[in-house]
Amino acid sequence: MKSANTAIPLEKLIEQLPENYSMKDRELIQRAYHVAEEAHRGQKRHSGEPYINHCVSVASILADLKVPPEVIAAGLLHDTVEDTSVTLSDIRRDFGDTIAALVDGVTKLTHLPRVSRGDQIAGKDDDGSEVEEQPATPALLGRKEDIVSETLRKTFLAMGKDVRVMFIKLADRTHNMRTLSHMPEHKQKRIAQETLDIFSPVANRLGIWQIKWELEDLAFRYVNPAKYKEIAELLAEKRPDREAQLEAIKENLVKLLEKNNIKVEISGRPKHIYSIYKKMQNKDKPFDMVRDVRAVRLIVPDVPSCYAALGVIHTTWRPITGEFDDYIAAPKDNFYQSLHTAVLYEDKRPLEVQIRTHEMHLNAEYGIAAHWRYKEGTKQADKNYEQQINSLRSMMEWGPDVHDAAEFVESMHSDVFQDRVYIFTPRGDAIDLPAGSTPLDFAYHVHTDIGHRCRGARINGKLVPLYQTLKTGDQVEILTAKRGGPSRDWLNANLGLVKTQRARAKIKAWFKKQEDEQNLAQGRDTLEKELQRLGIKEVNFEKMARDLNYKTPDEMFIELGNGELTVSKVIKQFSQHEETQDIFEVNPTTAKAASTNVIEVVGLKGMLSSMARCCNPMAGDQVVGFITRGRGVTIHRQDCPNILRTEDRERLLQVGWGHIERTYPVPIQIKAYDRQGLVGDISNLLSDENINIADVAVNTNRSIADLRLIIEVKDITQLSRVLTRIENLPNVMEAHRTNPG
Repeated sequence: MKSANTAIPLEKLIEQLPENYSMKDRELIQRAYHVAEEAHRGQKRHSGEPYINHCVSVASILADLKVPPEVIAAGLLHDTVEDTSVTLSDIRRDFGDTIAALVDGVTKLTHLPRVSRGDQIAGKDDDGSEVEEQPATPALLGRKEDIVSETLRKTFLAMGKDVRVMFIKLADRTHNMRTLSHMPEHKQKRIAQETLDIFSPVANRLGIWQIKWELEDLAFRYVNPAKYKEIAELLAEKRPDREAQLEAIKENLVKLLEKNNIKVEISGRPKHIYSIYKKMQNKDKPFDMVRDVRAVRLIVPDVPSCYAALGVIHTTWRPITGEFDDYIAAPKDNFYQSLHTAVLYEDKRPLEVQIRTHEMHLNAEYGIAAHWRYKEGTKQADKNYEQQINSLRSMMEWGPDVHDAAEFVESMHSDVFQDRVYIFTPRGDAIDLPAGSTPLDFAYHVHTDIGHRCRGARINGKLVPLYQTLKTGDQVEILTAKRGGPSRDWLNANLGLVKTQRARAKIKAWFKKQEDEQNLAQGRDTLEKELQRLGIKEVNFEKMARDLNYKTPDEMFIELGNGELTVSKVIKQFSQHEETQDIFEVNPTTAKAASTNVIEVVGLKGMLSSMARCCNPMAGDQVVGFITRGRGVTIHRQDCPNILRTEDRERLLQVGWGHIERTYPVPIQIKAYDRQGLVGDISNLLSDENINIADVAVNTNRSIADLRLIIEVKDITQLSRVLTRIENLPNVMEAHRTNPG
């Protein structure tokens, strides 16, 4: 048996290379191997095996995709610049500009503190950098998140320039996931969750289902091990019966289709644990009710045969309503094509069937990579490849304009990773948009000027609000003004008027063109009104600007005015600062008692504790415990006069806040033109936000309704969001926080 310390031989990789590789191609890969092996000599993975094994495994995954030889060479060299003495200039000198550009594209950021990488060099962090023990402070955790987001931003921008970069990145992540068991447990879940959130959707967007399924199953094993084990065991229990059933089904289908002169290859579809779990979640069904646990795939010679086979199956067995999808006539946004249907088979149990041609099957398994599997000079393959690349680039055209890494990654989720919907213009032209898009997203996709002048929309001839979610097949007509521009409200995330980064970028660009003085005045006025509405009276704008990384308040106001910075982001930052913990100082008669489990007594677990009434400490305050006689520990603020005067210093105890789940009662006032259902709409909105109404009073005078409520909110951010949503209900004039009475 081969030792873990044994390097994977070069010969094994050479055997895997596509048959159409020339001797020159093979020599290139051999040279890349020897450079990587020399550079990484002495480096070990957490598993104890030589680091070169990771490089060879990445190259092996790329070889299975039959990518060009320079991509496999870059896969072998992908970590040399980051982790060894080899420089990018060395790579360029020895291997040329193409391979150097690919290695550069996948090299992690070298000018940032390296805190999170997926590689697994023993003696180093999972980012490849030397381990340096640091306390897990909020600042450090935030820095980690920022660096991960920035790394992903640079990676996706590189992918937009050359998609081959992402193939290497996906192969790298796939092998790291295969060996994740050797990583510390606290890193396994984080890396696995990042794989589900980022890399699996990328594989899906590129159409590489072979890698998508593997990444999802590998990640799911660590993200939700209990559910993974449960489904895996259920699959294992039923495997013998299921395989026998599938063999009988396949034999029956072959006879049926050959009888109708249709040549066919039939295979049972692989059972991916994560996809079964997602269907159980989405359809709220137990394992036995998930339809594609029993499924077959039919591969036929051409498109007419696809529809002929579908007709035979539908006339033989009863189709299940709502389970037919024609992805041949209307391919998915990643160019996937196939016919999907489900029928009640002879045993009255569901059977899912996919029907596709050989070419469609290659595209489904390998996505954009299928381009390299066709014979050279195939014009159709080149055309499809160019269409897919152009589609990917058009989705990411906003990318270079977004410099905030966290916003970029969030935008990738909304604009690139989401499923797509197909919307029609009044002339019948189809527009491809991310799922969840609104009429404003549609307007900006059609033309920037139409988006700017949009004042309303009709969907299928019916007037709808601008936050209406579009569905596939909708025909949308945009109603425009002759002149004018967008509203700053369109950028308010609480209102949900714009969902795509493409539209947001165009709206922000419009506001950037406005004069700084106008933006400054508008931004200051907007923020002051929001603070007034929230009942926040004293604010240090200098400090607020610094907390948001602005040099002066004016810079902050200008970005608020032009839409680059949102009020909700300012309020969120403000609410997280320790000096804002007194925002929700409330009348003791209306305040909820703090739970005794929100305080953690250092060194004395399980000790009875209570809040001191003399100083009323609140979550986030600097606190100290005082050991009483017979009443356990009372919790005081550190600046409490009673604590400062006490001479019994030995009875003071170090304490800290534990896990806090507390809401604060806040009085608000709502003024509106009275109408039927007003109170019900407000109640439903608060229910959607999981906000409890502690008290309500309604007075009506001359058709004006005055509502006084006490609502229980978690923080100032939630209060800001809910007041904004209330103000946008029909007939509501204003909603604001009031002083407790």
